[in-house]
Amino acid sequence: MTRLSAATLAGLPADVEGPRYDRAQVGTGVVHLGIGAFHRAHQAVFFEHALNGGDLRWGVSGASLRSPVVHDALAPQDGLYSVVTRDGAEERVQVIGAVREVLVAPRDPAALLARLAARDTHIVTLTITEKGYAAGTPDSAAGYLAAALAERRANGIDPFTVISCDNLSHNGDRLKQAVLAAARASDPALADWIEHKAAFPSSMVDRIVPATSEDDIAHLATRIGVEDRAMVKTEPFRQWVIEDRFSGPRPDLEAAGVQITRDVAPWEDAKLRLLNGAHSAIAYLGGLAGIAFVHEVIARPAAFAFIEALMDETAATLTPPPGLDIPAYRAALLARFANPALQHRTRQIAMDGSQKLPQRLLAPIATLFDRDRAAPTLTLAVAGWMRWTAGRDDQGEPHAVEDPLAPAIAAALGGATDPGDRVAALLSLRQIFPERLAADRPFRDALTRDVAMLHDQGALATLERFRRG
Repeated sequence: MTRLSAATLAGLPADVEGPRYDRAQVGTGVVHLGIGAFHRAHQAVFFEHALNGGDLRWGVSGASLRSPVVHDALAPQDGLYSVVTRDGAEERVQVIGAVREVLVAPRDPAALLARLAARDTHIVTLTITEKGYAAGTPDSAAGYLAAALAERRANGIDPFTVISCDNLSHNGDRLKQAVLAAARASDPALADWIEHKAAFPSSMVDRIVPATSEDDIAHLATRIGVEDRAMVKTEPFRQWVIEDRFSGPRPDLEAAGVQITRDVAPWEDAKLRLLNGAHSAIAYLGGLAGIAFVHEVIARPAAFAFIEALMDETAATLTPPPGLDIPAYRAALLARFANPALQHRTRQIAMDGSQKLPQRLLAPIATLFDRDRAAPTLTLAVAGWMRWTAGRDDQGEPHAVEDPLAPAIAAALGGATDPGDRVAALLSLRQIFPERLAADRPFRDALTRDVAMLHDQGALATLERFRRG
């Protein structure tokens, strides 16, 4: 079938929204590192809004630090792709034109460095996931940023603003420290220049973007008459909160719906603990039960009641900022989880648990323990992850433990089969569990009880007992 491209854009159905600007006149003011589905469904949509509003400085140069998959999907389509927004039976299609190019760093690292160092590049955004912040090598995100900032400094060009869009608390500060470390290793003076002149605002992003399936691609092709191998599907809700700290020009983000604030942390905490924490609980407990999709998990009364109880526990740890109505936010989250059109797979959310648990589940547990309060639902969610690391669900079906610490997890577990031994082995992993929690005997005992119950009775029966008890 014919592909979506500049040549086929004009022939799309009238109800498909396309770019309302001349793409030939668009500049490249943004570089995005990690151009996966989330960026295409989230940040690129905000920059598309700026372009549609007439500010043509904000085209995006996407870059992959590892895989050529997105490049190979977008190149035949002239960078065009569809965002399919689904809400129940309703569906809206918008073709995004903001992505001007996709660079693949391993193929041509010099091209990425040149784009980052270019005078017209004012903003760098990143979605490299939690595990991307650990590396400080020259081919890492921090390595490229430090090298590009060195070139800009040498050429008398001001630094760009670097905006992390990953699910990490204080993500701007974390990224800044990684870049400073990379710069300091080669040139302490460069690190000082970055420290004083570059901006690394923290940000909070929120939009559910499930993985695209071949069925999704086929459905869209029938809908619009051309094939789009780079499409993304998502929900109507989208949110971007950015700390008010920039080191150069920026688009009118507020007009696109971005919230600029002095302090992102309360927004981060609410999203990480309420949305992402609930998602992880759904992923592990639903996945153990053999349930494929989030909406199918939340449709079960016991699971719904469990997630409501988990949100009760988590909400007690939050200090909501002005403008965030926690009860309304919770109700909206439950409605979003229940959206059957998203087909959000539990196994997709279950990936990289070692990188996600500290912010999503362990941080609120620690806060509650500091207040001498119990955390039974959060503890059961952690137990669900521990049970998941066994690599088999309640029906005995195997699954891959997709995690950057998978070898360390497997080594720690060794041949441990007894729930107490498994819990002790996993609690010993300091990359995940801080000493204060690992040494807490009631916490260890509760985890051991929950892991044993999940093993003996399965996730669904455990949730039923939790609801009754």
